[in-house]
Amino acid sequence: MALGASENDAKFDTEALESKDESLNKKVDENVQETKVTKEEINKLVKDEEEKEKDDTEGKNKDEVIFIQDVGFSVKIISPGAEPFDIQVSSMELVQEIHQLLMDREDTSHRTCFSLQLEGNTLDNFAELKNIEGLKEGSVIKVVEEPYTMREARIHVRHVRDLLKSLDPADAYNGVECNSLSFLNTITQEKKKMRPESVDCTPPDYIMPDSKDRSLIALQPQIKEQKSPQCVKVLTSSAWNPPPGYRKIHGDLMYLYVVTLEDKHYHISACSRGFYINQSTAEEFNPKAASPSHLCHSLIELLNQISPQFKRNFALLQKKRSQRHPFERVATPYQLYAWTAPTMEHTLDAIRAEDTFSSKLGYEEHIPGQTRDWNEELQTTRELPRKTLPERLLRERAIFKVHSDFVAAATRGAMAVIDGNVMAINPGEEAKMQMFIWNNIFFSLGFDVRDHYKELGGDAAAFIAPRNDLQGVRVYSAVDLPGLYTLGTVVIDYRGYRVTAQSIIPGILEREQEQSVVYGSIDFGKSVLTHPKYLDLLNKAGQQLKILPHHVINDKGESIELCSSVECKGIIGNDGRYYILDLLRTFPPDVNFLKLGEDLSREVKLLGFPIEHKHKLCCLRQELIDSFVDSRYMMFIKYAAYHLQQLNVKKTEEKRKAIEENKKEENEEISKDKDTEKDNAEEKKGQLEDAEAKKIVESITDGSKIELEESTKNIVKTASMAVGSLKDTEFDIRFNPDVFSPGIRHCPNSDPPLAKQKQLVKDAAEFLLTVQIPTFIRDCLDHSSAPMDGTTLSEALHNKGINIRYLGKVTNLLAKVKQLEYLYSIAVSELILRSAKHIFTTYLQGCEMMNLSVAIAHFLNCFLYSGPVVNPLQGQEENKTNKKRNKRRGRVNPLSCQDNNEWASLTSKTLWNQLKIELKSYFDYELLSTDVETTIETYSLQKISLLRSFCIKTGIQILLRDYNFESKNKLLFYEEDIINIFPIVKHINPRATDAYNFYTTGQSKIQQGFLKDGYELISESLNLLNNVYGAMHPEIAQCLRMIARLNYIMGEHGEAMAYQQKAVLMSERVNGIDHPYTITEYAHLALYCFANSQVSTALKLLYRARYLAILVCGENHPEVALLDSNISLILHAVGEYDLSLRFLEKALALNIKYFGAKSLKVAVSYHLVARTQSCMGNFRSALNNEKEAYAIYKQQLGENHEKTKESSECLKHLTQQAVVLQKKMNEIYTGKNGASLPPIQIQPPSMGSVLDMLNVINGILFVQISQEDIENFKAEIEKRQNEEAEEQESKTTPAVAES
Repeated sequence: MALGASENDAKFDTEALESKDESLNKKVDENVQETKVTKEEINKLVKDEEEKEKDDTEGKNKDEVIFIQDVGFSVKIISPGAEPFDIQVSSMELVQEIHQLLMDREDTSHRTCFSLQLEGNTLDNFAELKNIEGLKEGSVIKVVEEPYTMREARIHVRHVRDLLKSLDPADAYNGVECNSLSFLNTITQEKKKMRPESVDCTPPDYIMPDSKDRSLIALQPQIKEQKSPQCVKVLTSSAWNPPPGYRKIHGDLMYLYVVTLEDKHYHISACSRGFYINQSTAEEFNPKAASPSHLCHSLIELLNQISPQFKRNFALLQKKRSQRHPFERVATPYQLYAWTAPTMEHTLDAIRAEDTFSSKLGYEEHIPGQTRDWNEELQTTRELPRKTLPERLLRERAIFKVHSDFVAAATRGAMAVIDGNVMAINPGEEAKMQMFIWNNIFFSLGFDVRDHYKELGGDAAAFIAPRNDLQGVRVYSAVDLPGLYTLGTVVIDYRGYRVTAQSIIPGILEREQEQSVVYGSIDFGKSVLTHPKYLDLLNKAGQQLKILPHHVINDKGESIELCSSVECKGIIGNDGRYYILDLLRTFPPDVNFLKLGEDLSREVKLLGFPIEHKHKLCCLRQELIDSFVDSRYMMFIKYAAYHLQQLNVKKTEEKRKAIEENKKEENEEISKDKDTEKDNAEEKKGQLEDAEAKKIVESITDGSKIELEESTKNIVKTASMAVGSLKDTEFDIRFNPDVFSPGIRHCPNSDPPLAKQKQLVKDAAEFLLTVQIPTFIRDCLDHSSAPMDGTTLSEALHNKGINIRYLGKVTNLLAKVKQLEYLYSIAVSELILRSAKHIFTTYLQGCEMMNLSVAIAHFLNCFLYSGPVVNPLQGQEENKTNKKRNKRRGRVNPLSCQDNNEWASLTSKTLWNQLKIELKSYFDYELLSTDVETTIETYSLQKISLLRSFCIKTGIQILLRDYNFESKNKLLFYEEDIINIFPIVKHINPRATDAYNFYTTGQSKIQQGFLKDGYELISESLNLLNNVYGAMHPEIAQCLRMIARLNYIMGEHGEAMAYQQKAVLMSERVNGIDHPYTITEYAHLALYCFANSQVSTALKLLYRARYLAILVCGENHPEVALLDSNISLILHAVGEYDLSLRFLEKALALNIKYFGAKSLKVAVSYHLVARTQSCMGNFRSALNNEKEAYAIYKQQLGENHEKTKESSECLKHLTQQAVVLQKKMNEIYTGKNGASLPPIQIQPPSMGSVLDMLNVINGILFVQISQEDIENFKAEIEKRQNEEAEEQESKTTPAVAES
């Protein structure tokens, strides 16, 4: 799929979507069968490429392979009733993609049932264009109407319904069909209505600095502007369906019923030739054609003929639809849920209604041939070949497509299970023990049913196990070992229940589990089995995952070898594949949270560990294991290298004597080599350069260079001892995941000794506390990462391998760092929200469906409302009781618990007490406050951010209105405010590995200063990403942002803006309209807009970014300081000095707070304030502020730095101005004749100078270049980077290095 084709157009306007852009709309809907077709063809093509491509070659050959295949050309399309037009296609596309494109184009969108013909031959839908004979640049393809079948007629009606609904945001709010919201164009399109010369730049009140007003309404595009024109009143399938037998043989396929806007009622027949009006009425069936019958091949053409208003409105709708950017319309790979929604009118939509009761609940999915065999699809795609780049792309695309379909199906199934729409496979057992199968997916609930987890923490362990299992599936999928298979796994939290959805191993349902398992243990280590093939496969994977093969003793006293935890089971399916499941203990246990009676080190004990956790399944994260092994490896290398040096110094002495006696000369050569290496290392003041150290150590482990003498062996041995390696002769750090599991017997004389294995696991847990957490805090201090909300904070912790259960400890450390108080607030609110979520989960399990919205509103009131919260059921009890009794009799859903209304007795006080207890027991954190008001004051939080995060964490959707959080006498939430409850879905994310490699190589090229090479690599990565993921994906958004930034740095402002616009739209669609990433994208786009002199748009974008930032985390955040500096600069540029000053002063205050009073960022802020004040004629204050700036520059950079000199010039100028002004004032006071105030000389700054300043604060190192300069440019960047390393000046952090 050459989706990359669309990346060349650099227009910001959303009009005139060229066919290039439309290629983005083609849904990448190839099912696996089609993928197989393309696979064969790619294979043919690649045969001759293969010699060229060795696996190890980086970059170039890969590019050739791609570029050779993908040829773009244009063809002419002739469609009945439309003007002929040209479209761009690529040789890699399938004919089907032209179909999609035509169904999306304005003038051909009403056709669904047609074939494409080239010179009278019908083209095969699944053929690739390059394999069609005679298809070349300029060929003419004819659109030929085909006869309808029942299926085609239904598809056509559904397509018409989708066209009529295409502008309706309801799907995005309801979280269906992979639709999501996008806001950008409501901001950028306003400018088309009015183009007065003056720039309107007054910010709305609620985003002014220090404003207390937090409006929620502004979060989403206004609904009234989004009204799409209505085209018909009713369009539905008629009650006369299905056609009786005697009409079937006349060709009737189905009947429709239409009420037009003119209020005329029509019954329409669909036959194989198209649609026509029949003579039926509501009471009487008369299938004969009316006269005129208006027979049309397309329903839209028919409606155009019978209803003038339809014709007018549909044309308007099409025009509006084609103005939208493709990124606003393409489906996202995974569903995104909006946490707020306006009141939507629920409109009559018969086709939606019919879907709900036919296909969607899974009746249709049980018809043989209709249902998808998920397991087969997931495993077959993994088995596709992966030797060459095209094969890998194809394989990854198939894996990703099947996976995202599976996630969607699993989510729908899980909701159906909890809502009571699926029959259990063991209906006799109690509700919590039931299991379900729906659409070939197996569902189980997160409860401890057969006392499986009794030893490990009961329900708490059963709740956590699926998530740990998913982590295991993730890493084994990432290792991607041929021959080892994992199950498709999705974990869904919905309405307080945790559901695990898994694909089904063929044959597992026919036999007992005991018979199926050939490896591992089903009873936690009593009976244990092993299997040579599994050992071989798991050992290969274990090499990468650092899992140690080990022996355990089963109940018969035999020693059994395993290469995974005992729980991990191996089952050979009926398809002969080797499956592993129950991977919940893939990683070593976290001993800091287990009371084992083991002795932990002093540092760990001082930090208050071990802490007993609710369950015994705490594991370390993969990121931590990786960091730990890396750090130990560096220790090993440095230790060995140091001792080798000592040894060599001795040896050199001896050798010098030996040389005098004229012994062998080779030895001398070798030692000389060694010597130079040694000296280099010495020069580094004893700090061994890592690369050097590696060389030295490799030279001895190699053995070929020097005979491994005893002494060197000893050095390696002591180095191995020092880092706790499991082998004496080499570096070997791997973990035994069973080492602390209860009830498992280990081999007494295991090699390596068990004590060593245990020690390693303890060391890793200690490493988390003593190295990773302090590193995290250091990273935050230099502001290289500044999380804005709980989600981004969790990501940052996880990247360092820190589990969230350590958040209490991290928060206590953050409290001590003054500069990180913004992060402290975010951490505390994350702790509170996670505890609230734990309580809410059990709370929901006690609510019956009827009371769900009341119960949720009640919980939110207890959580966030500071007034008195009364029992919501008082006063309703009397009239409800009898109703309830009747309802109970017919109840079938086993999960709708006996609702004893216990939830209604919750009060603010009890909830906050529960929160304190939960925080202490789960996070070991002492909350100092007992209600919402004191909490908000103590930790400087804000209610709206708490509400936002809570809704996102729990899947609640609330009404979009302004909540008055200050109110003390009127409840905050009512049941009408709770609109929906969505599932929270966790799944693995299949990677586009080649694209990732291109991207990272590109990044490192850029950091070395080779912009052009880096740019090419990253653009190539974008093509590959589009190839694997289709048009929409978070990684594509990130890649677009990077390309925009590079374009900007290379002076291509227009390109930068076009790419960044796509990045913003995509981030809104896949991350969410108020996600912190989206805020960053907005800020970047504003800068590029300003560079393209779209000043008012730039301001509006920055206002939007600031609004979102204060909604997400409030004003106290370094990001807000940056946004405020940007806003004030642009306001300054348009002469709004008063406004500009207000934002600047806020930025100055925040910068002082987070970067320290003496930092260069603060100096820049002082200088800007002074500049604005001097423009307002307030020279005295300006002078004071410029003095502050001068003082900082002088102290940090010294007298002679250009910045210091500039500042002192500025001071002279200001003093002079102030003196002139003062003289005039004196003259007036002394009453001198003719004295009057001179007009203040204000020179409004040029746009260029403002842009330079913007680049400074946004940390962009900027070089204007023309084509010829590219070569000198590399040198220049390198030179500059060296200088900067010395200067350490804040503004010059090269932007390139930022992502």
